[in-house]
Amino acid sequence: MPIYRNLDGTTPDKGIGDLLKWQLSRKRDRSPFTTPRRDNDGRMLGSTESPHLTWIGHATFVQRLGGRILATDPIWSRRIHTIPRLCAPGVELEACPRIDVVTVSHAHYDHLDLPTLKRIGNDALYVVPKDNADILRGVGLTNVIELGWWESHEIGDLRITLVPAQHWSMRAPWDRNKRLWGGFVYESPEGTSYHAGDTAFSEQMFTAIAERFPRIDWAMLPIGAYDPVWFMQAQHMGPEEAGRAFELLGAKHFVAMHWGTFKLTDEPLGEPPERIRAFWAERGHPQERLWVMDIGETRPLA
Repeated sequence: MPIYRNLDGTTPDKGIGDLLKWQLSRKRDRSPFTTPRRDNDGRMLGSTESPHLTWIGHATFVQRLGGRILATDPIWSRRIHTIPRLCAPGVELEACPRIDVVTVSHAHYDHLDLPTLKRIGNDALYVVPKDNADILRGVGLTNVIELGWWESHEIGDLRITLVPAQHWSMRAPWDRNKRLWGGFVYESPEGTSYHAGDTAFSEQMFTAIAERFPRIDWAMLPIGAYDPVWFMQAQHMGPEEAGRAFELLGAKHFVAMHWGTFKLTDEPLGEPPERIRAFWAERGHPQERLWVMDIGETRPLA
C-alpha cells in the first residue's frame, strides 16, 4: 500500500507521547447537556419521494438525492469500542427506506463501523476511498467501488466524487496513512451536496473543491472534536474554521455535523453549536442558511 498525504503534503503526525500528554491532562466536562433529538419514528424520513436530508447523528446522514437513498459514514451501533453513544440514532436503521448507496469517508472507527455495514448488507453499493475496500470485503461486503481524489462514479442521476480532506487514517498500528481519506460531493438534477468527512481547515483544499464544484447547495461540515486545539487542529476543525470553510466553498447552506453524539474530545458537548451560531451572527449570514439540526430531524433539500 502507498503512504498517503494531504493535498499540501502533510500528515498530522502526533505520536504516542502526544496522546499520553493529552490523556493525562484531559478536562472533565460537567456541563448539563443532552443532545437534542426529534423523535419522528422514521415517518418524515420515508414519507416523501422528494429530495430530503435526515441527521442520524455524528457524521451519519440519510439523504434522498438523484432518486437514490444514500447513507454517509453510517453508524447505528450503540458504541464505538469503549465509547458509548450518548443518544439513540435519530431514526433506527429498520425504519429507514432501503439504502441504495453507502459512502465511507475513511477508516477511523467512528466513520467506518463494520457492525452497521454488515446490517445494511450487500444490497447497497459501497463507495470508499482507495485501499479501504479490503476492510469491507473482509466481512463479506463485495459490492464496493474505490475512488481516488477527484474520481467519480455515476449511479443513474447521481454522480459521486471523492474530494480531498485534511486528515489521516489508521485502523491498526501497521496501516497508518496507508488507506486514503476524503469527503464526497453528490451531484444530482435536484442540487449538489457535500459531506466533508473528517477534516482540518485548509484554505488550499476548500478553494480547490470550490473551483471544481462552484454550486454546492448543502455542505455537511464537522463542528466538533476540536479540544485540545494543540492536539486536534491538524485533523479536525473548530466551529469558526468550519464557518470559514463554508465561506470558501461558497455553499448555499451549512449543515452542522460531528458533534453531540459521542464524547471524543474535551470541549463541552453543547459548545460547538453555540460557537457556530455566534460566528454566523458575527458574519451576518442569513439564519435560514445555517442548519443545526436535531438528531432525527429531516429537512427538504430545496
